[in-house]
Parts: sequence; structure tokens; C-alpha cells
Amino acid sequence: MSVRKLKPITPGQRFKVVNGFDAITTDKPEKSLLAPLKKSGGRNKQGKMTMRYKGGGHKRRYRVIDFKRDKQDVVAEVKSIQYDPNRSAFIALVEYTDGEKRYIVAPNGLEVGQKINSGPGSAPEIGNALPLSEIPLGTIISCIELRPGQGAVMARSAGTFAQLMAREGKFATIKLPSGETRMILVNCMAAIGAVSNSDHQLIVSGKAGRSRWLGRRPRTRPVAMNPVDHPMGGGEGRASGGHPRSRNGIPAKGFRTRSKTKDSNRYIVERRKK
Repeated sequence: MSVRKLKPITPGQRFKVVNGFDAITTDKPEKSLLAPLKKSGGRNKQGKMTMRYKGGGHKRRYRVIDFKRDKQDVVAEVKSIQYDPNRSAFIALVEYTDGEKRYIVAPNGLEVGQKINSGPGSAPEIGNALPLSEIPLGTIISCIELRPGQGAVMARSAGTFAQLMAREGKFATIKLPSGETRMILVNCMAAIGAVSNSDHQLIVSGKAGRSRWLGRRPRTRPVAMNPVDHPMGGGEGRASGGHPRSRNGIPAKGFRTRSKTKDSNRYIVERRKK
């Protein structure tokens, strides 16, 4: 995977850094795995804006991703690695021996023609999905379930990975991308390897228009607002705005918002780093 820095022949390309797309093998998605995707523009069912700074953007179609990896003990062949406009990671089209095709989140190092498997008894190799009870300690994993059968919810974005640290009884201890260490049931599934497109963090859009293509509208700085609109608004001249806080007054840096009575607190061994 690589990135390309463009020559500054226009103002929008002066600082632009784009993905090299070396890993992508086709630009034609599998039609049977596409679904329509409706944009809300940040409006609810009454047409009222409930989320600011959303709207516009290029039309997309959703790629139906297999997060559960529940087709077990059937070998699948990787047919292509594709770009997905709905997520930062690349996706892989796999075809099972019975002819069924599915999309999975592509791990780093997955290649076309490679055979992958899922379920108990699978080898702990790149692209395979196994229960945490069968993965060797110290293995780099991604696309982790939080509850058995729920489907992958953690470590799914580009370049992210977790590490299996220990196992004791019915729980496995995992170090997550945030730095948090928590316990997860050993019968939850996880994929072997880090998620693809690790260079995603190096990309520079280069111009404001690219944010509009992604459906992001211009965002007003809180310090430029009036006191009636935001706690950081108002003041004479270019006032800095005081302590950073949200629109409803909650401090934005260093203030912990997680509930002290949340039921899953008992599964967290070590909190994420500040």
C-alpha cells in the first residue's frame, strides 16, 4: 500500500495526498451484493434538522458486508480486493465452493486467489475467522464480536488491529486499538490480521470541495457564534472562547463522559489512554 503526492499544478492539488490504490484489483462491484443507500441530510422523519453540517455528497450504493462470518467449514476463494465508499478499509469479494459470493472486510496482506475459512478448527492465518478460544495468544486480530453471533463491531476501520493478550475461564483479554484492555467471551469470533488500507491516515484532501463530496457541509467554529448559540460564543473582538466545551456545556478535552454505573465497566481491565 502506498500514497501519492500530487504535483502542485492547481491550488487544490498543492498539498493533496491520495491513496495509491495498489491493493485494488477491480473497480466493478458485485451487483448482487449492492443495496440502495438513502441520504437524510441530517433531517429526521419530520424534516427537521437534528444533525448539523450534513448534506449533499456523491450518491453511493451500500456494499452488503458479511460481519458475522457464519458460513463455517466452507472454503472460500478471494476473487478481488475492492474500494468501498462507505468505509475507510478495503473490502474483499470471496466466493465459496458452493457458488455463494460475499464481501468481507479485507485484512492487510490478503491476496487474490487465496483460500480462506471461518469457524472452529480453522487455521490461524490471515483472513480466517475463529473463536477467541482457538486463536494463539499474542495474535494480531481485527473485526471482533462483542457478543457471540452479533457480528464484528470492533477494530473494523482502516489499519486498526487488536491483540489477544490472555485467556482465563470463559473470558479472553484483548488490547483494543484505543489502548483499552477489556475482557470478551471466548466464543466470540475475530478475524486474523490487521485491517487493510493502513495508509488511510496519511491522506490529505487538499481542498474543501472534497469534504462536500463526502457529504460534509461547512462547520461554524463555536467561538464565532453568539452566546445564545454556544457556551464558547460571544466576547469582545477575537475572544478565544474559554475552555473547550460542547454546545450543551460538557467539557470537550479530558472530561470523562462514560457512565460510572454502566454494566460493562466490570469487563474493562484498563481504561483507554487520555
